[in-house]
Amino acid sequence: MSEPIEWLADGTPYSPRFGDRYRSESGGLSQAREVFLKGCGLPAAWASQPQWCILETGFGLGLNFLVTWATWKADPMRPRLLHFVSTEAFPASADDVLRSVRNHPELMALAQELQRQLWGLLPGVHRLTFEGGLVLLTLCLGDAKAMLREQPFQADSVYLDGFSPERNPDIWDLHTLKAVARCCRRGTRVATWTVARSVRDALAQCGFVVKKVPGLPPKRDNLRGSFDPAWEPKKTPPSPGHRTPGHCVVIGAGLAGAAVAASLARRGWQVVVLDAAAAPAAGASGLPGGVMAPHVSPDDSLFSRLSRSGVRATLQQAETLLQAGSDWSCTGVLEHCMKHIRARPAAWQQGDAKAAHDWTHPANAEQLAQAGLPPETLALWHVRAGWIKPAALVRAWLATPGVQWRGQAAVSRWVRQGSAWQVLDAAGQELARAELLVLAAGYASRALARGAGQHLALQAVRGQVSWAWHEPGITDALPPFPVNGHGGLIPALPLAGGTNPLAWMAGSSFERDNASAETQPGDAQHNLDRLRTLLPEAAGQLADQFERGKVNAWAGVRCATPSHLPALGPLEPDLWLCSGMGSRGLTFAALCAELLAARLHAEPLPLAQRLADALLPQYTAPAPEVWP
Repeated sequence: MSEPIEWLADGTPYSPRFGDRYRSESGGLSQAREVFLKGCGLPAAWASQPQWCILETGFGLGLNFLVTWATWKADPMRPRLLHFVSTEAFPASADDVLRSVRNHPELMALAQELQRQLWGLLPGVHRLTFEGGLVLLTLCLGDAKAMLREQPFQADSVYLDGFSPERNPDIWDLHTLKAVARCCRRGTRVATWTVARSVRDALAQCGFVVKKVPGLPPKRDNLRGSFDPAWEPKKTPPSPGHRTPGHCVVIGAGLAGAAVAASLARRGWQVVVLDAAAAPAAGASGLPGGVMAPHVSPDDSLFSRLSRSGVRATLQQAETLLQAGSDWSCTGVLEHCMKHIRARPAAWQQGDAKAAHDWTHPANAEQLAQAGLPPETLALWHVRAGWIKPAALVRAWLATPGVQWRGQAAVSRWVRQGSAWQVLDAAGQELARAELLVLAAGYASRALARGAGQHLALQAVRGQVSWAWHEPGITDALPPFPVNGHGGLIPALPLAGGTNPLAWMAGSSFERDNASAETQPGDAQHNLDRLRTLLPEAAGQLADQFERGKVNAWAGVRCATPSHLPALGPLEPDLWLCSGMGSRGLTFAALCAELLAARLHAEPLPLAQRLADALLPQYTAPAPEVWP
């Protein structure tokens, strides 16, 4: 539930919960600029830096973020990448965030962009992206102490904000400030408007050296300082520090590899993407169209939470890079709950109801009728879901400045040459070299890694879809949105090459331990049978095309892991794996790429630490030697 806010006669937002104003009497804009930015030496402190990370306690209505973003945007010496991490236990609604800047027209355009992304904010970590991925807002919704334990980053500046220590003591107590200190490096600057003795004492105990400075009227004093403890701070695990961008080779030009290349290039890396095929997205990512929807489970499992983070990340990329209607469409997706009852978590029925409804809710009678299903059918409606053409997303990522793609470059092995990796073909000829190597070749990653002594737990999963062009009368007879649950149907996919610009696509099969991408005639009947169970009316409309041989086939090999989670992490220093996304490459590729970049550069993570750790690569025992 969004935090209720009252509005005073002068337009100042007021919190009934804490009995306090959200902003100082001198105005929120002045406070943001004078107390926080100036108090942390910004923008001068970040001049010409590759990245800058700001930690804020108390997001409130987002004004400090908006002012910082506007300052970054107007600064010709701005850092390439701006991270803004903010904790908030009681988030305001998107509408209130926008309303709060109505007296500041210079911030309205930025506030509108922020408002568009403030949806589905369930407790946890949410990554919002702006300026083509160069301004990253990480919202940590929950208790500040707990949330900061899930973020192993180092802040360059700290804004200590929140309601007064008398009204909201938890945000200012010693344990919260200790959590803040764990996210600081020596020299991190801190600023706040309060000079309460309890806050000063707690900051000193946590290693901050602070002093009073002239305040913003009517306050006499503010507080400024830096993290400079008399002891050597313990970092567990030790932070790798900020990585200087250099040269990287990515093996694989599918969704995983292209996403990694784009994320690293945005941070200043020069990336070469190698692929054995003559065109990008030639493997499983060459699927004509894919459905992207979050996973739902009663216990809100790791997989479910990860899927929501992934869907948000991919939607942000699609909205920025792709053409709506031709490359992708956020139509919503109906999930016909056939094999499993997809009960939503109990918390979604209570305080989290509004945020949960932004993601998924029970399908209504109209949606079921549009799918040709009886009104009593168990089904979910995924609001932020739809179809995407994977190859279009791959091409957009490979077009990122700093990325170079090379086809017909089959990698056989790699060797360490000093501080760089030398990537070789089967004849031993060098294809590329770089100090960072990322293996993102889907199931082929397994054989490549085995050649380097790494026995990865990766499994081939073959899938075949059936598709055909719309014939007269078909368009109106199919649902207006994709349906999944037992196989799936994309009813209207715009494709080139037919007399009708629209095609439908059904499937796919799911064959474990089958690494063949050859199409099989029997799979068409298999897909039709599954469609008859999933959507009987739609199957009846399409059966004639199957019978007349008017249906085309496409097959590909996906790569899965025993945990069903993606595999993302280092195999050895400067050698990373990004693979194992199964049938959810559209959901996981962008998120995993941002996670790889964040871990490499000691940035704030785009999701909770526990979720990130769950993706570390899994291994199998090497096969025993067979003696003659």
